[in-house]
Amino acid sequence: MSNASLEALQPSLQPQPGAPDNWKRFFTFSTDHKVIGIQYIVTAFVFFLFAGLLAMVMRGELLTPEADLVDRTVYNGLFTMHGTLMLFMWTFPMLNGLANYLVPLMIGARDMAFPRLNAAAFWLVPVFGVILTASFFIPGGPSQSGWWAYPPVSLQNPTGNLINGQSMWILAVALSGISSIMGAVNIVTTIFRMRAPGMGWFKMPVFCWTVLAAQLIQLFGLPALTAGAVMLLFDLTVGTSFFNPELGGDPVLYQHFFWFYSHPAVYVIILPIFGVFSEIFPVYSRKPLFGYPVVAVSSLVITGLSGIVWVHHMFASGTPGWMRMLFMFSTMTISVPTGIKVFAWVATVWGGKIRLNTPMLFALGGLIMWVFAGITGIMLASAPFDIHVNNTYFVVGHFHYVIYGAVVMGFYAAIYHWFPKMTGRMYYEGLGKLHFVLTFIGANLNFFPMHPAGLMGMPRRVASYDPEFAFWNVLASLGGFLLGVSTLPFLLNMLSSWARGPEAGDNPWRAIGLEWMVSSPPPHENFDEIPVVVSRPYGYGSDEPLVANASEKE
Repeated sequence: MSNASLEALQPSLQPQPGAPDNWKRFFTFSTDHKVIGIQYIVTAFVFFLFAGLLAMVMRGELLTPEADLVDRTVYNGLFTMHGTLMLFMWTFPMLNGLANYLVPLMIGARDMAFPRLNAAAFWLVPVFGVILTASFFIPGGPSQSGWWAYPPVSLQNPTGNLINGQSMWILAVALSGISSIMGAVNIVTTIFRMRAPGMGWFKMPVFCWTVLAAQLIQLFGLPALTAGAVMLLFDLTVGTSFFNPELGGDPVLYQHFFWFYSHPAVYVIILPIFGVFSEIFPVYSRKPLFGYPVVAVSSLVITGLSGIVWVHHMFASGTPGWMRMLFMFSTMTISVPTGIKVFAWVATVWGGKIRLNTPMLFALGGLIMWVFAGITGIMLASAPFDIHVNNTYFVVGHFHYVIYGAVVMGFYAAIYHWFPKMTGRMYYEGLGKLHFVLTFIGANLNFFPMHPAGLMGMPRRVASYDPEFAFWNVLASLGGFLLGVSTLPFLLNMLSSWARGPEAGDNPWRAIGLEWMVSSPPPHENFDEIPVVVSRPYGYGSDEPLVANASEKE
């Protein structure tokens, strides 16, 4: 990168939304995409801690075979709210936060396409978060039908009240869907219409490709979930019979509505993490991303295939044999584009000058756990095996290797990697590595024992169990408690580093990307002058500049 090009991109002195002295800005209705991104991230992490506490209570119950810590109905509410909060209040807002902060910077834009819509989408998040948590304090407590809310269980209303845990759950999920659709429209429009001059599709970072692919899934999948939720609400409140079998309704129909979105939602969650891996591995290996065009396009292939895999969750729901075969094949097929990404990441790291700092450790740890989750995912794609372990802890273990092992590890990698850009401060490497060790050990100790317990036949969603499963549950509970402890060095690191950590400089990682060409933290409008992109990203080891210098643009 020439000095002329850096001078052209250097922003003027303006308020920096991320510096410690501007902390009050994060409590305002801001239209700055960077402020909104950090608002998403911090809000999501607060609910992550709360949902994690619920999980630790459940693991405390499962330390012994007897139900001796909480009442069974309380336990049902705990696993329902844990799953709901982790998905709708942690993963989706966290991903929106990363996309909000990074996408405009990565594509050379000054803001999102619709800044006010962007702010409104965020402020719905604390609203439906409060609705969910408030359900703990109403008669009957929160929903007890799981985060999937299958009827006829979700149609039970023992209190007889119109406002009950299940109706509040449906309202919160509907508001979450509205927020996500608003965000998806904004992000897709921004990527399509606001890329810097010269940034064609194959000059765009892979993170932006994966975010685009994920948000396209939101646009075609969320209407199905919303429709199913509205019909469920009508059955619950006004006595319609869409899903109520006592009135001639079909509860399996709800499963189709639910899983048409909720299985692709897994790819909504994991695709941006694939983008995070694709950004981090080249930086800390000092090599170009192997197979960049194929890695980019494979994200859209996953988007297309994600729309034809939902019955994979319904093999035990009276599904016809021909449908089982069709969706078994489609579910296995989606492993091909994901496998392409894994091979590309391994090839990128292979032979590189690897720097094992905290972001790289979390990315490598997330990749390892994703590969294991992929292996068990292929097993579950097979209808005979899936029916054998249906509703056992094997499925719980697989799902948590995806959601925690890959996604949460990827979140941590992203936070550490872009923390200097967001705050202008460096985190403390020792605390970061301690956080990684505790998280990696805790996650495997927590979720691996669920697989043998499930193969032995332990059912999920139970507060008491046969003593033959006790050994595996003790291990899992110890791992869960260790995961809880692992958040402490992270919180200490983030708060102390943000307040008084060493200054980071604009590009402490010597990374290649537009977001690293502005000050840390970036100014209000990102760029004084919109850059002109002349080459592909990930040009490590190349003297070719990413953007044109000042003389070339005149």
